[in-house]
This record gives sequence, structure tokens and C-alpha cells, in this order.
Amino acid sequence: MQGITWFLICFFLSCTPTHAANENIQLKVNAPQYVVLMSLDGFRHDYVELHNAKHLNRIAKDGIRSASLTPVYPANTFPNHISLVTGLLPKNHGIVNNRFYDKSRPNMQNGMPGYAQYKLGGGLKDSTWITGIPLWTLAEYHGLKAGAFFWPESDARISGALPTYHYHYSKFASYQQRIDQIVQWMSLPEVSRPRLVAGYFSLTDTIGHNEGPASDETKDAVQFVDALIGQLYDRLNALGINVNLVVVSDHGMTNIDNNALIDVATLNISDNFIAENEGAQIHLYALPGVSDDEISREKERLNSISQGKFLVLNDSQRADRAMQKGDRTGDILIEIAPPARFVSGGKTYSNKGSHGYLNTLPDMGALFIAAGPAFKKGATLPAFSNLEIYPALAKILGITPLSPIDGKIDVLEDGLTL
Repeated sequence: MQGITWFLICFFLSCTPTHAANENIQLKVNAPQYVVLMSLDGFRHDYVELHNAKHLNRIAKDGIRSASLTPVYPANTFPNHISLVTGLLPKNHGIVNNRFYDKSRPNMQNGMPGYAQYKLGGGLKDSTWITGIPLWTLAEYHGLKAGAFFWPESDARISGALPTYHYHYSKFASYQQRIDQIVQWMSLPEVSRPRLVAGYFSLTDTIGHNEGPASDETKDAVQFVDALIGQLYDRLNALGINVNLVVVSDHGMTNIDNNALIDVATLNISDNFIAENEGAQIHLYALPGVSDDEISREKERLNSISQGKFLVLNDSQRADRAMQKGDRTGDILIEIAPPARFVSGGKTYSNKGSHGYLNTLPDMGALFIAAGPAFKKGATLPAFSNLEIYPALAKILGITPLSPIDGKIDVLEDGLTL
């Protein structure tokens, strides 16, 4: 549990102040707007009620909450975190899954022709994997300072730039340290203070995987991060600036049936392809020299053995998911539905929960809660796409996207005061 014992969690919960002001301090008209964007990885949209997240519920009553936040496809961590801060679909910001290959980047593998592979956090070594402009970069381009504490790929030098304040990821940084640092950044003199800060907690995802979304352990994890967010909210409100706290997650979590696992080896995939198994999808990349006819035959063969256990997506289905055939998305895309999952190499799957499935499934729905002077008080919105976050936060900060984006403010417009 990243070094946090349940004893310490209970101790922390008993010591966290909950009596700080719940209402925004009277703020100066026309003063700058600040945004603190916090991501709670794997925090399903209904965890607030399911696991009694009283602080998040309090914040929602002070501001707005959506019934759910629809992730982009696939409902995995890296594509969604990059979509949240670029307003782009994965096919346009480049990070199409947590791991994938790129046919436009030849690379020898074990002495054989192959392709370069992206793995989680790969932008640190090669930021050209990412083709969007993150919100912190946009802010810096507009002359505003920005900060990030572990948001996925926030330490990648995208377009040659980094946020003014940032940290390289370390599993040893405590959650309390992250809260303290964000408050410290927001307490700086105005000339040095970041207008935007992005932060990230992974705990609810880790425990949700290990124990399942409805477990007592996941409840403990939810209440732990809930107390931290409550503390952050109260401390930010005490600063006397126009600060808006926006709490999101990247995706939800669902139960896995270990009797419904499919080993990729049983599919007998042709040696003409490199297979990337991401659990809920398998991307197949044809090797150099493999013809379109060979790709079609393999696709037909896989369809013939699917027997309703998985889908070999056709062009229309891929378009519906904005995952059309491309260098990174694969020549063939295979999809499975929960509670089933693909496994590789005869491995068992010990996790009780997972995600990455079709983004419109209810259990994949993510969290959105926001409070501050830029948001209405006590409003409930219907579910909306996480692509709305980027243009909405840009509007609050008074900055304009520098290039076309996929997201537009539609549903979220009804929750804004600006």
C-alpha cells in the first residue's frame, strides 16, 4: 500500500481537521482565478456514496458534481490523464493505451524486425510520443506559472517545455507531502504563485485492483484520500485567493471473474503480428512486409473463433471508439467485456478489480466534483465527456488553446459562473 499501513490511515483520519470553513471566503472581484486539479486514479463515480466520502460530498454541495465523467476509450490511466489535460482524443494526443507499439518507428526486437514500444511514463525519455499541448504548457505559453505533482507525463518536456514547478515521479513521496507542497505553491507571493497546479493520487486504483471496488479495503482507501482532499480544500479556502478545486478521476473500476480469463496463447495469433495485450484489448501490429490480404485472413480467423467471448472490432466499431486503424492503434483490435480479461503466458490474474474496457460502460464512469468562485453552488450535472475539462479550465484561467482540440464546453457550461 505504498508504505501506508491501515493503522496510519486510521490515525490520519482521526487527526485530519474537518472543521475548517466550508464556504468560500469573500473574494476580490476581478482578481485572478487559480485552479488546483486533483486526480484520484480509479475513483469510480459512485464511490462517494458507496464508501461514504463525506469530504468530497461536502465539496460537491459547495460547488458542482456530475452524475459521472465519461472517460475516453480505452478506460485506462495514461490515455485518459493525457486527454484530461489536452482536450484531445487518444488518437490525436498520441497515447492510445497504457502500452502500445508504433509502426512508424522501426525497432529491432530480439534480432527481428519490429517497432518501438511506448510504456507508461515513456514521455520522460522521449516526449515526442505525446502530440498535444498540456494545460500546464498552455498556461506557461500565456505567461502564467504552473505546477504539477506526479500527474502522468507532467515531467515530460512536451514541446520543449515543463511546468515551472514539478517533480519526477517517486513512489516514496507521501500523500500528505503532496498536499503540503500544493498548499505551499499556492501560498507563494502572487508573482511566483502558479495559476494552475495538477496533482495525482494512485491509491484508490491500486487497492481497487487488488481487492475489488466494493471491498472494505477500497472503502478505507477512499476515506483516506477523501480526508486528504477535504484538508486540501479547507487549506486552499483559507488562503484568500480565487482558488477553484477540481477533483476528477481517469476511469472507474469493475469486478473481474477469474473463471472468465482468456489466455492470449489460446488464440494462436499468427507470427506475422506483434501482439500487445492490455487486458481489455489486444492490439495486433502486422510486421513489415505482411500484406493486407494476410491481415484480413487473420482478422477473419479470429472472428471465427470468438464465439461471443470477445469482439474483433470492425471499422465502424473502431470509429465509434475513435480508435481507427493507425500506426499506434494496430491493424487488428480485439476487445473483451467485463468480467472477463485477457492474460498472457499462462499467467493467472490475481486482481479482483480492473478497468480499460468500453468507456461508456457504467462501471467505467469517473468522478467530477468542483468548487470555487468559477463554479455554481450546489449544482448537479448529467454525465459528460472528460474532454470538456481542458477548455473549461482554460476559460477559467483566461487563456486560449493554441491549436484545435476535440473537447468543447457543452454540459459543463451550465456549472460555470464565468
